[in-house]
Amino acid sequence: MPELPEVEVTRLSFADRIAGARIEGVAIGKPLRWPLGCTGSDLAGRQVRGVRRRGKYLLLDLDRGLLLIHLGMSGSLAFAPELPPAGRHDHFDLRTSQGLLRLHDPRRFGAVVYAESEQSPVAAKLLGHLGMEPLSEAFDLAQFRAGLRSRRMAIKQVLLAGDVVVGVGNIYACEALFLAGIRPTVRADRLTGPRVARLHAAIRQVLARAVVRGGSTLRDFSNAHGDSGEFQQEATVYGRAGAPCRVCASPIGVMRQGQRSTFFCRNCQRF
Repeated sequence: MPELPEVEVTRLSFADRIAGARIEGVAIGKPLRWPLGCTGSDLAGRQVRGVRRRGKYLLLDLDRGLLLIHLGMSGSLAFAPELPPAGRHDHFDLRTSQGLLRLHDPRRFGAVVYAESEQSPVAAKLLGHLGMEPLSEAFDLAQFRAGLRSRRMAIKQVLLAGDVVVGVGNIYACEALFLAGIRPTVRADRLTGPRVARLHAAIRQVLARAVVRGGSTLRDFSNAHGDSGEFQQEATVYGRAGAPCRVCASPIGVMRQGQRSTFFCRNCQRF
């Protein structure tokens, strides 16, 4: 699943090129996770003001309303002056005066949803429960500490939940916990202040590095230029079960938490 770094990399790869474009038409393929919420003709003539990100959602701000785009489990966006005819897994085309934006989504868990504003019920339902943005100044250490103190779940599960801090998916939760030296199973409310501070810094560091490296491509992720990510090549624990830890040389372990694989080092993450 594309996580926050992959969504941010996608945004950066086309935001400047589509800004100021006028929508000329919309083509919709097979149904996605949620309906668009308007007709294609309703969007024709509107202008794209810019592209933002909230968690794993891309927000295309229009001169009237906005489009919320989620890449689901396997989706990716392409943006180019021209693209080949839509294939069987291409389910949404937004033709603009500056190029064609296409959502490719083999599993159809993604979505494109229209909202009148970010405060409208449909947008609030999708965005209202999201936690702090980890790559922004809004990621406040004191608020992060308070959020963790109220949770009696394993810290890995709290990070994945997304209501304390948003967008720290499975890959980057594993990597941040390793960097902070925190055992994935420790209860969030039992983390001391210094350990919370280390985790706060580690989340920022890991996600920022992943964006620089173009995200992670484990199967078929690519940005709007068609470029794959490279962060997985330098992962310290994720996907490295049985391999020697890059710090202590102990074998990397793996366990199941909430139906997800958690990768960790038993020696470096004792507490």
